[in-house]
Amino acid sequence: MLKSILFGGTNFRSIPGNLGLAILRIFAGTALAFAHGIGKMPPSEDFIQNTGKLGFPAPVIFSWAAGLSEFAGGILLALGLFTRLSSFFIAFTMFVAAFAQHLQDGFEKQEKALMYLFIALLFVGTGSGQLGVDAMIRDRRGGKD
Repeated sequence: MLKSILFGGTNFRSIPGNLGLAILRIFAGTALAFAHGIGKMPPSEDFIQNTGKLGFPAPVIFSWAAGLSEFAGGILLALGLFTRLSSFFIAFTMFVAAFAQHLQDGFEKQEKALMYLFIALLFVGTGSGQLGVDAMIRDRRGGKD
């Protein structure tokens, strides 16, 4: 079960399908990491205070978790490594961004967080596809999960 969570995924038989999934995964992960996550590493005092205002009990820890899920999670997503797990953390962070941080800001501000949320949910379900590191590990270990 752990192997399935860490390296599992859907084996698409279509080359264009796998290529499309890889392009989306690489672009979304790279954009998330370097357009959004890198600026939160390490978390600034303002980011920590905003995290506390959202009601999180340990704002320093949750600020680090959010920053790492965007930066490291984005890199892992782009690589297709631990895709389901990193996408889960990205999805959680984007849910908080869309429905807590930007709830009163309207759809224009929520749109980016929602886009990343739904992309992350896609990869929670599918895994990396055949063109990610997870697939290479899975295939090397003889699994088709």
